[in-house]
Order: sequence, then C-alpha cells, then structure tokens
Amino acid sequence: MSEKITCLIIGGGPAGYTAGIYASRAGLAPVIYEGMQPGGQLTITSEVENFPGYPNGESGPVIVDDIRKQALRMGAEIRSGEISEVDFSKRPFRLVVDYDKELFAETVIIATGATARWLGLESEAQYRGFGVSTCATCDGAFFKGKTVAVIGGGDTALEEAHYLSKIAGKVYLVHRRDQFRASKAMQDRIYQTANIEVVLDAIPTEVLGEKQGFSRKVTGLRIQNKKTETVTDLALDGIFVAIGVTPVTALFVGQLDLDEQGYIKTAGARPLTNVPGVFAAGDVQDPHYRQACTAAASGCKAAMEAERFLLI
Repeated sequence: MSEKITCLIIGGGPAGYTAGIYASRAGLAPVIYEGMQPGGQLTITSEVENFPGYPNGESGPVIVDDIRKQALRMGAEIRSGEISEVDFSKRPFRLVVDYDKELFAETVIIATGATARWLGLESEAQYRGFGVSTCATCDGAFFKGKTVAVIGGGDTALEEAHYLSKIAGKVYLVHRRDQFRASKAMQDRIYQTANIEVVLDAIPTEVLGEKQGFSRKVTGLRIQNKKTETVTDLALDGIFVAIGVTPVTALFVGQLDLDEQGYIKTAGARPLTNVPGVFAAGDVQDPHYRQACTAAASGCKAAMEAERFLLI
C-alpha cells in the first residue's frame, strides 16, 4: 500500500517542526516523520536561555514540544516512524517508512539533524544535562565564575574553551594526544588566555559527581596520563565534550551531494540540495552554527522554497 504526499518532512526537531508550521500555512498538507529521536538534540538540553520568546529560559524538551504543538495547530500531520529508504532519482520521490510502507512525495524536506559524539563512558551518560554538555553556547552561562573542562583537540574544542574562558573562572582543556589538531592561530589564542590550563596526553576515564534523589551534579573528571598512566582527579563544576558531531545522513549517501564530513551540501544560504524538490534544513546541513534558533530559521526557509518549487 502506498501514499501520495505533497510535502514530506523527515525529522522532528526545531527545523522539522518549523518547516511543518510554514508548510501548513502554505497549504502543502505536510507530513512529518519524527524518527528515532523526536525533538532532536534539544530534548537532552536541560535549560535553554538563548531561544527567542522565552525571556526566563526554559528546558529544551518544553521548547521543542511547544514548536511541535504549534505545527500541529497549523495543520501538520506528525507521525512516529523512521524513513528507511529513499529514491530521489525522479519525482514523485519514493520513500519507505520502517521498511514497510511506501510513500511518494512531491517535495521532501530533510531535517534529520546531527548527533553529538560522546566519550562513551557510563558515568558520562549519567550526568548528561546535569553538568555534562556538548554545547558551550547553549549551557556556558550556567557556569559563570566556576571551573569547567572542555574535552577535545580540534578547532571546535578550542573555540569552546576560549568562549568559556570569558564566562567561567577557570577552564581546563583536556586532550588525549600530545598536540592539538586545531589551527595554529586558535592554539596561540588558547595559550595566551590566562584562565585556560591545557592538559595533554590525558584520557578521560570517569565523570565524577554527586547524586541525591533525582538531583545530580558534576564534581570532577578523572583522567589518566597516556604516557605515565598517572591518574588525576580534576575538581570541576561542568564538562563540555567537544569531540565532534555526526550528521544523520547515512540514508542519503549516493542520493544527495554530501561534503567530506557527511553534511548535506546546500546552495549557499538557501536550503537547496543538488536534487530539485529536495531541501535540507537544520544541523544536517550546518557544520558551523548548530543552534536551535538557526535550525528553526532554516526550516522556515526550506518550507518557503518547497512552496515556491511547487508553484513553478
């Protein structure tokens, strides 16, 4: 059994739900498939202070649920399920849901997002959202005057450390190798910042913390020197993991143009892919900003482009 859809949106997060709002208002009767993580990365962010419209801040799950409710109110149909197969070789585009149901879509908006890479420690998972974060821009303000650590050695990690140095009292920059992968200019900036302490050859082995009922807080990070095997505990209030993100684009390999990191290539500031009628919004095509508000904005643009495409 197959189904015809005018505008199919893959992914339920700020980008996908906002695309649903605009596509609904344009009369495109959008259908959103939320995928394996409805709401996206915002659902694992405990408090958000920089999303417009929430002057007192709000939890990530509440914000993304509000956007979802607005999409529903506008008329978007939101479904559970995961797109398991796509064929963009001709229109209408053929897609399969959960390896079973076949769909044919006149336009497709991809908003599958990106997933943060984690260290893989059991203790790390226990404190996600309780002092362990992957976004300094999102959560840095909660650590004003406190001591934090950034884990990573690329440009992103060093940029996060430099950003946090303006907020936190002290920043440890922890890297498992004996030198950074980041640009020399970025390294020079780090070494010239007085409240950043670089810790090289350091392998994180455990996130330390305190638990009291449902309340949890980070108290430190246990590291082991790669060469001497010496174990040290850093006293901390927060930990920022900056070892990269992975765009959720495995489904589109061979179907769309991707860059060397796996992000969907788009036409500059426009959400156009190399396939007319297929658009990309949010973190799946954005290796630079990766913010909820920029994802929502790109979802708006993708829906407007889909409307214009269908009018041609």
